[in-house]
Amino acid sequence: MQVVIGIDSSTQSTKALAVDVGTGAVVGQGRAGHTVSGGAGRESDPREWWRALGEAVAATGWADRAAAVSVGGQQHGLVTLDADGEPVRPALLWNDVRSAPQAAELVAELGRETWARRAGSVPGAAFTAAKWAWLRAAEPESAARTAAVRLPHDYLTERLTGAAATDRGDASGTGWWTPQGYDTALLARLGLDAGMLPTVVEPGKPAGQVGDGLPLRAGIPVAAGTGDNMAAALGLGLGAGRPVLSLGTSGTVYAVTRGRPADPSGTVCGFADALDGWLPLACTLNCTLAVDRVAALLGRDREAVEPGGSAVVLPYFDGERTPDLPYAAGLFQGLRHDTTPGQLLQAAYDGAAYSLLAALEQVLTAGGEPADGSGELLLIGGGAQGAAWQRTVLRLSGRAVRIPAARELVALGAAAQAAGLLTGERADEVARRWDTAAGPLLEPVPRDGAALRRIADTLQRSTALFER
Repeated sequence: MQVVIGIDSSTQSTKALAVDVGTGAVVGQGRAGHTVSGGAGRESDPREWWRALGEAVAATGWADRAAAVSVGGQQHGLVTLDADGEPVRPALLWNDVRSAPQAAELVAELGRETWARRAGSVPGAAFTAAKWAWLRAAEPESAARTAAVRLPHDYLTERLTGAAATDRGDASGTGWWTPQGYDTALLARLGLDAGMLPTVVEPGKPAGQVGDGLPLRAGIPVAAGTGDNMAAALGLGLGAGRPVLSLGTSGTVYAVTRGRPADPSGTVCGFADALDGWLPLACTLNCTLAVDRVAALLGRDREAVEPGGSAVVLPYFDGERTPDLPYAAGLFQGLRHDTTPGQLLQAAYDGAAYSLLAALEQVLTAGGEPADGSGELLLIGGGAQGAAWQRTVLRLSGRAVRIPAARELVALGAAAQAAGLLTGERADEVARRWDTAAGPLLEPVPRDGAALRRIADTLQRSTALFER
């Protein structure tokens, strides 16, 4: 049996899967937590990710026997390293919205159309370009000490191999990558040199080999890795036009497409996938944790929802990315004397799911794929196992919903990348051979147009409340 290890370095923890190359069977797994700061920002020490990686791969029981490895990681995070390769400061995570003013300045300077055409996306606060601009403005001494800039998965790949390497998928979320390479004019505007950035490795090629004295067997190949959403797409073996809705700390909706997206509205991020296609994606900051927070405020179990009522909940507890409202707070509207706690909780589910489902057609259209509302929707992430989430997505989407039985899809996609190094297959072909998208199918129900109109109307009339 030949075994590879796929790693998911996410916001809250690192997960590792040991996977049989031949069958896709998970033969070992491990997990180790991260610390994330509270307060105004969201930061983590990259050295914690490295510690967690070692603990997670050791727990699989295959660290000394695996034949290849790959790392999937949270997108957008800004890792700054000094001349000795040590972190200058804690990494700024994707959900740190302090960079919203810098994102707005960058967009105003170049214009939305230019950003969409050059970088594929209109940058928001999450994008690495905005975070680097924030660092230069808020902590110029830290920026001056920075000799190298990395994304989270780049940092870990470099710790494994000694090579400064990334991939096209994760690089496309920085704001400074184009299909022709790094945008040197934009880098100059940001005060960055291309020499501070990692080399973009071609799909299917290794980034290097594991060095001596590290948590994995020395000499085994290390794939280029990729961002978490790109890795999950690989883990599902996605073909073009098949949409995915992921319910986690953040919520995302995306699809692999043949056409390069360029949405000047900024709703759809025009990411590359980890192969030779594209991954248009819309993301919300507030998803499962926001709904759980409402359940806690109401003193109810997260599944204790009730139908009916006229309440609308926009659970923008940490600002919001889709729609682009970085200064927003949560809004409860339309409560009556007869509004029940269960109805209010259901309204929170509806509010969290609304933005993702509203963006689904735009995601498909941006990549040149049919957006006629037909075809099944793949539902993944931690929330996908909850009955209330399943019913909400069914009711608001009007689509059939398939729930893949495979778990830890980011780590599974990284494992497929690693396996491809050994077999010569594309990573998505590996995942399809493993049948990773198999799972129960929920038949469609009539779309709840009244709830969708109620939420849309509330959002339109309340936008002024969310301004700074």
